[in-house]
Amino acid sequence: MTLLEVIALDARDAEAAQAGGADRLELVSGMGSGGLTPSADTVRSVLAATDLPVRVMLRDAAGYAPADLDRLRRDAAELRAVGAAEFVLGFLDGDSTVDLAACRALLGELDGAAWTFHRALDNAADPVAAWEMVAGLGCDTVLAAGSPAGVSEGLPVLRKLADRQAADGLAVLVGGGLKQQHVPELLAAGISGFHVGGPARVAGWDTPVDPDAVAGWRRVVDG
Repeated sequence: MTLLEVIALDARDAEAAQAGGADRLELVSGMGSGGLTPSADTVRSVLAATDLPVRVMLRDAAGYAPADLDRLRRDAAELRAVGAAEFVLGFLDGDSTVDLAACRALLGELDGAAWTFHRALDNAADPVAAWEMVAGLGCDTVLAAGSPAGVSEGLPVLRKLADRQAADGLAVLVGGGLKQQHVPELLAAGISGFHVGGPARVAGWDTPVDPDAVAGWRRVVDG
């Protein structure tokens, strides 16, 4: 079984992604900063618009360090209160290794909710060593391109991570410069999760998710 996750910014995106055949949504705001925490009102409206699983971003600044961890903890509690049940997060410290303390502080607000460690992994000094650290945090998914430059540059790292999935109990979700031509090679490597944002839209982030574009991705990831 393959997983197609689509980035949504609002309820309209959520409805279009579901119509096109997405399996799951990543809900964010602020794509100019790489994806930030959405408002409680947006989370509420998206949950009302779709019955797909929705993973909600917990990130308050560009980069991979929290600007205000206490505020993020309050945001997490508020979003859980309006119905959010799955999340996306991940932090690095000043040495570009996984910031376990910051991650655990925020995870303390999630009460065991399913979550994804996001592309902070790509920006770690050693992505494979970062994977080992993340495996102990309790997520079920790692969103990665294998490189800050995107999937084309990150394929060798993605293959290494794919080989570790079963042993570490984690699934690789590939996103960040993902192109349809990458998918057959990734499937052959044992990766079954695919994450798209801009490519699910007709003309970038200023346009909504297009169900036909999502359907095209659905056909590709299903082989």
